[in-house]
Amino acid sequence: MKRYDAIKQIVESLNNELVVCNLGTPSRELYDIDDREENFYMLGSMGLVSSIAFGLAISKPNKRVVCIDGDGSLLMNLGSLSTIANNSPNNLTLIVIDNSSYGSTGDQKTYTSGKTKLEVIAKGAGFESITIIDKEKDIIQGLKNLGTGCHFVLIRTQPGNAHVSNILLHPEEIKTRFCKAMLNFRHMKKKI
Repeated sequence: MKRYDAIKQIVESLNNELVVCNLGTPSRELYDIDDREENFYMLGSMGLVSSIAFGLAISKPNKRVVCIDGDGSLLMNLGSLSTIANNSPNNLTLIVIDNSSYGSTGDQKTYTSGKTKLEVIAKGAGFESITIIDKEKDIIQGLKNLGTGCHFVLIRTQPGNAHVSNILLHPEEIKTRFCKAMLNFRHMKKKI
């Protein structure tokens, strides 16, 4: 499975969660699959999507937040794992799509292609809920089974980017509509 396939399955598992997505190609792929006001697309700040999602989760405790990160981005800000795990907001799911590459800059290998295991780092940081998914068919059910809590989910995929268009929204428009979605947010039960 490629990252695009994983994101399609993640989208299928969503109800009305707020989603913060990693910069570059992952955001473009999410935009292509299902653009919605509840999606915040990172257009810069590599490595900070987990920190932004954490801040959103603690500031809006009644809203479920899903963070879609990548291995290369997370490796740039490993300290966020300790911060998230020690504060453990019960409304945050951190999904790391590990394709062992820097997909947006040419598929150069990351250290997860070698000895580095992000799930081991997450456990050491203090995450109590860690899920590893290797098969596309297991993504939807794996995410729906999580329930309330602070979760680290690692989805392993193959390197490669989908051929998708650029996001046709100005950064100001992304921010404005996402803020509007946060204000209008109603906490709903997850789909069964």
